[in-house]
Amino acid sequence: MPQPPTRRRLLRLAAGTAATAPLLHATPAAARTASTATATATAGTAPLAGTPAHVPSAAARAAAPATWAVHPFPLDQVTLGDGVFRRKRDLMLDHARTYPADRILAVFRANAGLDTLGARPPGGWETADGNLRGHYGGHFLTLVSQAYADTREAALKAKLDRLVAALGACQQALAEHGSPRPSHPGYLAAYPETQFILLESYTTYPTIWAPYYTCHKIMCGLLDAYTLAGNAQALAIASRMGDWVHSRLGRLPKAQLERMWSIYIAGEYGGMNEVMADLHALTGRAEHLAAARCFDNTALLDACAGDRDILEGRHANQHIPQFTGYVRLFDHTGDERYAAAARNFWHMVAGSRTYSLGGTGQGEMFRARNAIAATLGDNNAETCATYNMLKLSRQLFFHEPDPAYMDHYERGLTNHILASRRDAPGTDSPEVTYFVGMGPGVVREYGNTGTCCGGTGMENHTKYQDSVYFRSADGNAVYVSLYLASTLRLPERGLVIEQTSTYPAEGVRTLTFREGGGALDLKLRVPSWATAGFTVAVNGVPQPARAAVPGSYLTLSRNWRRGDRVTVSAPYRLRVERAPDDPTVQSLFHGPVLLVARSRETTLRPFSFYRDFTLRGDLADSVRPEGRPQHFTTHGLTLAPFHLADDAAYHAYFRRTEPVVVFGTADSGVANRAGGDGLTFLDVLWQQAPFATAARFVDAVRALADVWLAEGLFTRSERDRVVAAASAANLRR
Repeated sequence: MPQPPTRRRLLRLAAGTAATAPLLHATPAAARTASTATATATAGTAPLAGTPAHVPSAAARAAAPATWAVHPFPLDQVTLGDGVFRRKRDLMLDHARTYPADRILAVFRANAGLDTLGARPPGGWETADGNLRGHYGGHFLTLVSQAYADTREAALKAKLDRLVAALGACQQALAEHGSPRPSHPGYLAAYPETQFILLESYTTYPTIWAPYYTCHKIMCGLLDAYTLAGNAQALAIASRMGDWVHSRLGRLPKAQLERMWSIYIAGEYGGMNEVMADLHALTGRAEHLAAARCFDNTALLDACAGDRDILEGRHANQHIPQFTGYVRLFDHTGDERYAAAARNFWHMVAGSRTYSLGGTGQGEMFRARNAIAATLGDNNAETCATYNMLKLSRQLFFHEPDPAYMDHYERGLTNHILASRRDAPGTDSPEVTYFVGMGPGVVREYGNTGTCCGGTGMENHTKYQDSVYFRSADGNAVYVSLYLASTLRLPERGLVIEQTSTYPAEGVRTLTFREGGGALDLKLRVPSWATAGFTVAVNGVPQPARAAVPGSYLTLSRNWRRGDRVTVSAPYRLRVERAPDDPTVQSLFHGPVLLVARSRETTLRPFSFYRDFTLRGDLADSVRPEGRPQHFTTHGLTLAPFHLADDAAYHAYFRRTEPVVVFGTADSGVANRAGGDGLTFLDVLWQQAPFATAARFVDAVRALADVWLAEGLFTRSERDRVVAAASAANLRR
């Protein structure tokens, strides 16, 4: 059965013919500010288009829910140090500074009957007649809010305030003389209310696109303007929008709502349940929480709560953000069904549906479980989907600090998000990816002004620091979850901790207590890839590392002093990851970094490694340094880190071919057959490396050959020839 057209394909056709950071509970001060701002706006005593009142952003910060075991730090308490992450961020900061606010506002002003000041809409899906227009403006609000929270540049604050004030003027104009006039004075969009009305009669895509998706982006951008930059008018506008949402959906029967949310793309609502729950946390209004629950996608929610996987064939990014919303609804309602659904959904995607770069989906759709090798192409891994999977991973980590969530986060951040921004200036365009192909010989395409991935792409690169550190709920522990060069400030404890690091390059990471001290548990993530060792020293003194198990946290409990230094070493090693549906289809990593072969060939390249192995059993015997950091050569090809974002054709996967059992120059002539799990004789043998001596190597070959004989994978003669070849190999250390 043919799949519906993707929005990306429609965008290409049109071009051809045309030649957040999640919000938390409010502090009492913020709640009072929110209530006052909302009441004032609702009563109409202060025009929304007027000069906004501001509160310090600290007042907009919120205490975390009681359900959270760990809490994030605000963006402005963590600053990036020098390195590739800061360079990519700076490219996006330039975009935030220079892109004209009036172009973002053009579609809103036109819909409200206001002067567009001659500005053209951004383009892409953000056009004067586009059915998703307005969504990009919401992302841009978040971009500027995050940029301001990071830099505290007055010009960014002024730009954000101007955007918010203009949106307030549009909301007011629509309420007073909109044509047609909206059903509620809180309505704000860049098109008439028609799309929402048509959705309620089950109109399908592409007659309408995703009206509540667009609503979510606008509301989320407004709440970010409030929580990150203290713009109280933004909260007032969002609160009125929330009232409008409740006025439309609160009256609809549950069966009608469920049918609406099941419609492909037209029923896509992004994270409306999340933003309405976050709005409720700030306003305290029951209507806003009730509206959040109107977005329960019940069939999928119930299936995932029961751990029944029905994802195949569903639109990936239509559904991922729903589950972040369910986590937030669990925070507010205590309904365990929401939490169970989100946890189970994450496991359905994060393992069996995730490509080596950390992305998911083919042509925007979820495919069958474990269908990785079978789905490689030029349209894998929609960047929006990774953006949302990282948000979900982060939310789940708040509730249960399982290192697996941060392992997934690190993979997606380092190998997809970091790689999604072109390494070149681009002030007119965000210069980010949409799909990131995993097939052989594909090329990344950048740009995406006005698309969903262009919007989330603007956000991705201005919040790198949001998951480097977390603190425990009792404030007695700091989690170091990512090893990015950065500085953490904890003013309530008088602490400043600086991390120096060349990540994603290999090297020692150093955490220095620059200011303050006191009793504190420092929890260091031991990445799952750290199989070559993980060592820690405090002020040069090695620390016991018995608990340094890959995929865990190592805790240092100490009364810290100013000047204390913690050094962390986790050597990178070359390793392969096998596709679950075809173990011969593999990716190559150097520690956490995906390496891709530079080649324009359009079929998988065959790679053989075992013939070159020594007793240490290390891929470094076959894959040699090229001369530049993290560049290697093998089989006549250059391997480069995928996060180097250029226009070169690449292979993220290769075909592993090890047809014969051979040890160095000793060829047994016996076929290297696989067992029932798809692993070959040589795969299983070299998993036991390193071997201390040649004699132990021969013993291991003999023992495994006996197993293969017993299982009917070797004949007696073949078993003897394999052992004889091992004895004759005389491999070196």
